[in-house]
Amino acid sequence: MGLSQFLGFFVFLLLSRVIAAATKSDVKFDQNYYITWGNDHVLSLNQGRAIQLSMDRSSGSGFGSKLHYGSGFFHLKMKLPDKDSAGIVTAFYLTSQGDKHDELDFEFLGNREGKLITLQTNVFANGVGNREQRIHLWFDPTADFHTYKILWNSHQIVFYVDDVPIRVFKNLENIGVGYPSKPMQIEASLWNGESWATDGGRTKIDWTHAPFKVHFQGFDISGCPAGDDQNRRIQRCYSSQYWWNSEKFWKLHSTQKAKYENVRKNYMYYDYCSDRPRYPHPPKECLY
Repeated sequence: MGLSQFLGFFVFLLLSRVIAAATKSDVKFDQNYYITWGNDHVLSLNQGRAIQLSMDRSSGSGFGSKLHYGSGFFHLKMKLPDKDSAGIVTAFYLTSQGDKHDELDFEFLGNREGKLITLQTNVFANGVGNREQRIHLWFDPTADFHTYKILWNSHQIVFYVDDVPIRVFKNLENIGVGYPSKPMQIEASLWNGESWATDGGRTKIDWTHAPFKVHFQGFDISGCPAGDDQNRRIQRCYSSQYWWNSEKFWKLHSTQKAKYENVRKNYMYYDYCSDRPRYPHPPKECLY
């Protein structure tokens, strides 16, 4: 391949990536999502390419995906409520319906102005949760948009902040640990959590700062549509035809591992696996 051919191929690849990124950012909210509650507290912006949820004394608000999914690499871009957000919970999560549900949670727990916001993650499998981990972020999530992602395949679940893995939950069904396997819907919401969210519920919402607002972008979805049948395992969604099921996504690579360990060492301040008063005997998944 000559130099001119190489340069032409390089330009082609670059343009392809730019076009692909532009196409993703161009997806409008109502193509994949709908408002689930608090309709009068939801504002569509930028011709449907951005959504604002708000909360006041009368109501919060939320939205959900039109489809349920059996695997995927899910994301939303979010800019959290600024100023004093104590008692406010902003959530982005996957959840199944019915009893003994599966759920994968990002929950942002607000705080007084100037104090750090907590990011809490949780994993439910077959109705069993209580797997909270809490970190403080290394940036101000109210100042700009950041991308929050959940990888879910048959090998692992990984929570990401931008491109940094902050939590890994491996599939350990072979030793009796439940693993999410039911079709799940993507949901996001802004709601009143003052009974528990900030300082264990001691710090309440300051309503003089209402309405509280959170902004969302990035409504394209990389997921395997699976319907909402809660009684069948969606094996086809584990197929290698979906890129997030390829071997590359079965475990963290070395660079990701380094970033992950840095988060655990420097930003995590609560891990259920280390809570001996709560779990005198660590849950099985904590030993791996």
